[in-house]
Order: sequence, then C-alpha cells, then structure tokens
Amino acid sequence: MDELVGEQAVWRFDGETVAIRYETKGWFRSHLLKNLGHLELPVGLVDSVDFRPNGGRKGKGWLLRLRLRERTDPYAAVGMMPDDTSQPFRLAGPTRTELVAEYLADQIRFAAEQHTADPDPAAATALVPAPPLHIRTAEGTATLDGSTLRLVWSGAHAGSRKKKAQRREYDLADLASVEWVPSDGWEWGFLRVVTRRGGHPDAKPDKDLRCLLADSGAEGHQALLMAATATAHVWARQAADSAPGAVGGGRAWLDTARSAVARIGAALPETGERPAERDPADTAWIYEQIERLGDLHSRGLLTDEEFAAKKAELLARI
Repeated sequence: MDELVGEQAVWRFDGETVAIRYETKGWFRSHLLKNLGHLELPVGLVDSVDFRPNGGRKGKGWLLRLRLRERTDPYAAVGMMPDDTSQPFRLAGPTRTELVAEYLADQIRFAAEQHTADPDPAAATALVPAPPLHIRTAEGTATLDGSTLRLVWSGAHAGSRKKKAQRREYDLADLASVEWVPSDGWEWGFLRVVTRRGGHPDAKPDKDLRCLLADSGAEGHQALLMAATATAHVWARQAADSAPGAVGGGRAWLDTARSAVARIGAALPETGERPAERDPADTAWIYEQIERLGDLHSRGLLTDEEFAAKKAELLARI
C-alpha cells in the first residue's frame, strides 16, 4: 500500500481506495478537516489528477489535487474552490517527497482511468459525515437527521424576524440544493436552503428564513460542512426518486407527502386568534405551506379532496 505524508493529511492508496487521514493537531489546522477526521475515496469517483512539481512555484514543494466526477464532490458543488487549502481532495508537501507524490499521482490516475461505469448516485454520502449532524453559529443551529434539515434561530445575533419564527424544517425530498456563501471579512457568511419550487426570497440573509448566518473561521467551515453533507444526501434522494421502478420513487414520495401534511397540521397556530395578532412571518409561512401542498398535489401525491381540505385549514388561520 502506497502512503504519502502531506502538510495537512496522510494519503494511503491500495489500488481501489484513497484513504485520507487529516491531521488534527495544531492551531493552524483547518477547521473543516478537523471535523472530517478521515474519509475513504473510491478511485472510481476520480475524474482527473492534477500534480504540480514545486507546487507551481519554484522551491515551494509539490501540489496534488483530485477532481471528482460530476455530482460526487459535494464540497465543490456548494462553492468550495479547488485551491482552497482546506479542500479535502488537495494535498501539498515538501520538495523532498516530490518523487513519491508524483508516483502516487500516476498510480491514482491510472487506476481511475480503468473505471468507466457511472458512479453510484449515493457515492457522495460516503465523503461527508453520517447524520445526525449538528452545527452551531452565533445566529443559531442547523441539524440534519438524514431526512430533514432544521434551522433554529436562537443565538445572540439572530434578528427579531428570525427569533419570532424560531425555526423551520425542510424535508430533503423538497430541496433542490443547499448553498454556502463564505464570509468576506466584512459581511457574514451563510448557509441557504433552496427548495424545489425555485427562486430565492427577496429578504437579505439576516432576515431570510432559509438562511443561517455564520462568521468566518470555525463557523464558516461548519456551515460549509453542513451544506456539503445536506447536498450529498439531496443528490442521493433525487437519484432514488427518479430511478425507474425504484422503491424510493412513487411510494417514498407518497410517504413523504403524508408526513409533510401531518407536520403542517401539527404546526398550525391555534384557532381564534385575531388577524391583528398574526405575525407577518407566520402568515408568510402559511402561504409557503400552501405552495408546498400545491406542489405535492401537482405531482399526484395528494388527492383533490386532501389538497382542498388542508388548503382551507391553512387559510382559516390567517
């Protein structure tokens, strides 16, 4: 088994898998890589291998990067750049180990070229932490339990609108993607949920009920890790639901629809409130649930009677 020691990780290659162990000691170590700890990358997911002697600059050591096949790298999908020193599939090292690094790069490249079959649609889930995953920022928390992503705004930096809303839950089956925008040093970074219905709300991230703000450093990398993990599971869910004849298709969607309707009913505000007492954020949420029910109805997962009854129940609460 070939082994290569780099600045922030140790890579071991057995011909089929690149086992990566990230270094976790030292204050300068990446928060993202510390949280990952280790992962095993099947060589069949590798699309190309980029090896640069001298790191592209004279006297600066070597640089090795793996670029993965489409829809298998959740970190790149949420916006992480290949040159980011925290990139999980990037390794740099000193000039004295350059020959070893070049040899390993050639071995991985050759093995990857032998894999021509499409990768497993769920392959990306092996490259992220297994749910449940929980992160905390100055604005609140995000929790992924494998089927639902929950945002809770309970931190000191949460604005009044988000504190009134308290929380939102999103089924992975309803998500198109999960985005990550890093802090630029002046503005907060954030994690943002994008639903299948499409479009971003007009509100800024600090008022957007699909966003969780995160500062730079540890918070930003936690938000990145959550976005990448949710994205990997969204891909797996989408692939299962679209597979011809798959059990994860029609019946799974139906089960999701029923549970979604049940949660909407359980979350309805009490009857008897006067309109003046209705918070604008609650009203917006009710309209969002009506849209959600409409989407389920249009897919044939709710009958006309079910849709009409639940829509009437929601409208009665405004």
